[in-house]
Amino acid sequence: MVAYVQAEKVFFEADDNYQKQSYRNRAYIAHSNGKLLLNIPVKHSQKGIRKKTNEVLVENSFPWQIQHWKSLESAYRTSPYFEYYEDELKPLFFKPVRSLFDFNLEAFDLICELLDISKRYKFTKEYFKNPSQLDLRRLVNPKLDLDIKLEPYFQVLNKENNFIANLSILDLLFSEGPNAVSYLENQKINFNQINSIQK
Repeated sequence: MVAYVQAEKVFFEADDNYQKQSYRNRAYIAHSNGKLLLNIPVKHSQKGIRKKTNEVLVENSFPWQIQHWKSLESAYRTSPYFEYYEDELKPLFFKPVRSLFDFNLEAFDLICELLDISKRYKFTKEYFKNPSQLDLRRLVNPKLDLDIKLEPYFQVLNKENNFIANLSILDLLFSEGPNAVSYLENQKINFNQINSIQK
């Protein structure tokens, strides 16, 4: 979200192969025991055939959406801004979801609306392994240790004052409310350095 807010132009990768165990279908929130993983189950292809990210379907054979919403309520009910945003966010977790790509875009657009971010984005039309533009696609890989330092902000469940970084944008939204955009704009991260490490 820092990269998105600070960028002049943004292209979302729409033509890559789906990678398992990435932030494409998971996020972490703060919880009483530290970090809690919220994972969106996906339907795996038969015979190991690779799918493009925009072709991946969500597995709805068990109530993951309700579980996610209950986890968010449990974690953030006492945060300063949960009640301020819950009516807009709750419908995401109570309507049918088919496509992971479409769900992610809908959630992203809603977050931008709540943060009052009006920036437009485009989609790639072709996959390039080494594009000429700043390439931050690997930021979706939770196993990649890029040593990104974010400024601490107040977190309700942070009882020992050890800031928990790299959580869902919802953590920032529920904690900082309207100040979240200023927080994102003021983070000093060298994305060019991250881009060079990846290549």
